[in-house]
Amino acid sequence: MRLPSILRPLRNRLLQTFFLFTRPMTLGVRIIVHDPAAGTVFLVRHTYVEGWHLPGGGVERGETVMEALSKELMEEGRLKLATEPLFLGVLFNRRARHNHILLYLSEDCVQTGDPDPNWEIAEARAFPLDGLPEDLSPATARRIAEWRAGQPPAKDW
Repeated sequence: MRLPSILRPLRNRLLQTFFLFTRPMTLGVRIIVHDPAAGTVFLVRHTYVEGWHLPGGGVERGETVMEALSKELMEEGRLKLATEPLFLGVLFNRRARHNHILLYLSEDCVQTGDPDPNWEIAEARAFPLDGLPEDLSPATARRIAEWRAGQPPAKDW
């Protein structure tokens, strides 16, 4: 279920304010899931923010980074890591002002089933690298471009 577009900015601002007070600094994980044989990357479209994004989410208290990454991949795309992903870097999300994101790359995820849309995920699927969606989030577009060019990720998300 999607909120009417007029209410989304208000909800997003309320959530950011809530997290600022309940989580003074957060740690997130994102991953570029690349299928070299198919030439695709896996992306998700959330119900609460516009555009397509790399899969990932927050690392919860008492959870390791790999546990968080595995959990988010399963929840968002029914994806399972076959091997440990490659660590690409740490980025600072200046928009959130208190969020650091660990970026990874996996080229051997296995999809265990079709992703089911839910209250958080509107859609999730693989896109050809030469056919990425027009409404790709700017940060996701930058991360994919950096990776494709063989460059380390920028310091800011």
